Amino acid sequence: MSMHVELDEPKCVAAGQCVMVAPEIFDQRDEDGVAVVLEPLPRPAQYDDVREAVAVCPAAAIRLVEQ
Repeated sequence: MSMHVELDEPKCVAAGQCVMVAPEIFDQRDEDGVAVVLEPLPRPAQYDDVREAVAVCPAAAIRLVEQ
């Protein structure tokens, strides 16, 4: 199984929940706080953190593609 992380930037409300849960995968832009994906192809050891980031995103702006 593999995982690909996608972020719908226009939906992001800059809450930073994803960064707190998975800082190796997400960061926030300094100018507006919108999330950015640092690692779109996380390692299997990071999958649980990424799934939690999806669950806590208040804007539902993160999407996972798992194959």
